[in-house]
Amino acid sequence: MTSATVLGVLGALVVMVTLFEMLRRRRLREKYALLWFLIAVTALLAAVVPGLLLAITDLLGIALPLNLALFVGILVLFLMTLQHSSDLGRLEERSRTLAEEVAVLRLEVEQRRKEQQAERDAPAEDE
Repeated sequence: MTSATVLGVLGALVVMVTLFEMLRRRRLREKYALLWFLIAVTALLAAVVPGLLLAITDLLGIALPLNLALFVGILVLFLMTLQHSSDLGRLEERSRTLAEEVAVLRLEVEQRRKEQQAERDAPAEDE
C-alpha cells in the first residue's frame, strides 16, 4: 500500500467522520451531506482502486488522471455555488416577505394601542 493510498483513505475517512458529526450536531443539512458523502466515497474508491481513475481517464481520452480530478472538482464547486446562489435568492425573498409582514403587524399593534389609549382617555374627559 503506497503512501498516496494511505493518505487518500485517511482523508476520505476523516471527511466521512466529520460529516456524521456535523449531521449529528445539526450543523449540516442532509441534502448537502449527501453530496459530500458521495465525494468522500469517490475519493475513497480512487484511493483504494488507483487503476480505476486511470481507466476512466483512458476511456474519456483525457491525458492525465489529475486533469479529470480537477475538472470534476471544479464542476462540483460550480454546481454547489449555483445551488447556494439559488438558496440565497429564495431566502432573501423570504426574509423580505417576513420583514414586510412584521411591519404590517407592528402598525396594527400600534393602531390598537392608540385606540385603547383613546378609549381610556375618553371617559376621563367626560367627567
